[in-house]
Formats: sequence, structure tokens, C-alpha cells
Amino acid sequence: MPPPLRVIVIGAAGRMGQTVVDAVANAPDMEVAAGVDVVERAAPFPWFTQVDAAFAQTRPDAAVDFTTADAAAANALAAIAAGVSPVIGTTGMTAAQVEAVRAAAAAARVGAFVAPNFALGAVLMMQMARLAAPHLHHVEIIELHHDQKIDAPSGTAARTADLIAQARGGRPAVDAPTERFTLEGVRGGVTGGVRVHSVRLPGFVAHQEVIFGGPGQTLTIRHDSTSRESFMPGVLLAVRRVRALPGLVVGLEHLLVEDGVAP
Repeated sequence: MPPPLRVIVIGAAGRMGQTVVDAVANAPDMEVAAGVDVVERAAPFPWFTQVDAAFAQTRPDAAVDFTTADAAAANALAAIAAGVSPVIGTTGMTAAQVEAVRAAAAAARVGAFVAPNFALGAVLMMQMARLAAPHLHHVEIIELHHDQKIDAPSGTAARTADLIAQARGGRPAVDAPTERFTLEGVRGGVTGGVRVHSVRLPGFVAHQEVIFGGPGQTLTIRHDSTSRESFMPGVLLAVRRVRALPGLVVGLEHLLVEDGVAP
């Protein structure tokens, strides 16, 4: 039987980080090599405040990161330089930051992974939206998250809009010709040619609706994460697969091809 995968959890003191720690600790083929956070905390495993020290002293296989966009981008580069495969769930990284991680992973021949959403149901929602996009030309996205989320729109909404645009050959969705606005921003923002509306309220975790419209009909595809545990099967899947990836892979759908989810 192979030795367990050694996993560092970056942002381990946060709510997502604590959930990842529990999931890794309970996985039979993994162990928590260390926790990393700016907050000092007693734990049954090594705890660090600097990622470089954690990589050097614990020599993990993978590092799961749910911190902030700038920190995650820097942490990923540090992980790759140390021969550690990053699994990034943080959203909001710029295209330039993602490309820097891609280039570093390719040069070092280290597998790396980024996903805007690790919930399997969310991946299915995005793939269903991609399937509907060529046939129903009017579409808007409503995403709803907790009030502590610092980026908007969510990475899931941006990724969904991108998949819809790809399925439509790059053509933007047909937009309603609103002629008079009495409240600035009331129609939301536009990404990938698709209107997106972001809601931030306490009580939510992560939720999204993709609403397609056509003559005499609508199609609504909705996914709800009611707890952070919903993301853990996807996180563990990524940890198990990331070492074998050919550089950087973006999107959980690419890891689910064998299960028949992705095209």
C-alpha cells in the first residue's frame, strides 16, 4: 500500500481551511503534513506562519490553498519552486497571475490545479449551462454568497460565463435593450458577454442560478452549497490527481472526464 499523500493546508485557521484540514485528516490515503496561517494556533500537526518554511521542513506532496488571490498566486509559485503541487481554491486571481503559475508549473514539470468551485454539483451546473448555451440565446447569471466573500463576481460565475461564451463561439448572449435606467448598476455587470448579478448576504454559503430565456419559455439551472463540506470531495479528488497533471489544469471538469461529466 502506498504511503499517504502529505498535504499542507494554507489558510488553515480560516473556515474553509479548517474544513479542508478535517477532510484531509479523515481521508484514508492522506495526512495533514502542516497547517499554514498568519494566525498562530496549537494543532496536532506542525504549524507555520510562512509557506517557505513549511515546504522546506515538511516536504509535502501537495498544498491546498484557500486564502486570498494575491497570496494564493505567490504561494503557488513558492510551492512549485519547492516541487510541491498546489491545489488552489481561491478565486479572484488575475489572468496574469494564472499564466505565471502556468509557466512556472510547465518549466518545473510540476502538476498544479486551480478550480473556481470544487462542488461536484456546481461543475454539473456549469456543464449543463454550456450545453444549453447554443440553443437559448438570452441568459443571465445570479450568484449569491456569504457577506465575507471579498471578490465579485464569483469565480464560478465568471467561469460559467466563459463556458457559455465558448459554447456560443465567442458570441455574446442577446441582451435586453434597456433604454432607461433609474438606478445605476441595476442590470448587473457583464463578463464573457453574459450579465452577472452578485448578491452578498449573511446566511448564504455559495449559490448560483443560470437563467436562460426564449420565446414563451425559461430554463433555470441552480446549484446550492449549504455547507463547506460540499467542496471537500472535489478538493480530495484534486489532491489525489494533481501530482500526475501535465502542468497547470484549470477547472474540476477536467478531472471528471473518466466519470463522464466533461465532454
